[in-house]
Amino acid sequence: MPTDENAKKILIIEDEMSISDIIKFNLKKEGYECEQAFDGQEGLDKALAGDFDLILLDIMLPRLDGFEVCKRVRETSSVPIIMLTAKEEEVDKVLGLELGADDYITKPFGMRELIARIKANIRRSDQLAAKAAESSDVKDFSGLEIDMNRYQVRKNGEILELTLREFELLKYLAEREERVFSREQLLEEVWGYEYYGDIRTVDVTVRRLREKIEDDPSDPKYILTRRGIGYYFRRP
Repeated sequence: MPTDENAKKILIIEDEMSISDIIKFNLKKEGYECEQAFDGQEGLDKALAGDFDLILLDIMLPRLDGFEVCKRVRETSSVPIIMLTAKEEEVDKVLGLELGADDYITKPFGMRELIARIKANIRRSDQLAAKAAESSDVKDFSGLEIDMNRYQVRKNGEILELTLREFELLKYLAEREERVFSREQLLEEVWGYEYYGDIRTVDVTVRRLREKIEDDPSDPKYILTRRGIGYYFRRP
């Protein structure tokens, strides 16, 4: 297949060569360009040096594990990250999300599901970039400024570093002040029908958001909890 200069580039960080090669083979059939790394340090170096549209990141890696790679990539980049894990343990999924991963998928996974998630995450990232090019539409919520088009948030004039999911959740709630949404509703509306996760994902993202936008995350003023129902946004 000839190389398309506009093809999306994906970095596959997976130490099991057979799995990595299968993923690469199937993604190339879908028109993606792929680069491989077989340990955490190599993957981190390539992630920081390259211009990728998405990273597939295994958790169990030699040299540096996937959690450390995710954390260090997030210090400088908002590229979508999908974590790959062979474990069903909830703690792995939660930790990956807390470190800034956008999605996760548990091995063994179907290639159709993986490709669907890749497409969904790249599409969301592209939408963010397109919005950033549009004119500013800033809404001020008592010191918390949300630029709805440029996907940018400021608190007392300082830009906050939010992941795409965090921004989308904040934007969705802020545009619907005082309306209470269940975790299931937020998972469907913000993450989209392509997302196969569980409601714990919403709690993790809310907690991360509160740590970034609230003066005191243990006593939030913007994103509030309606016990037994879900979450809502209120300007202080």
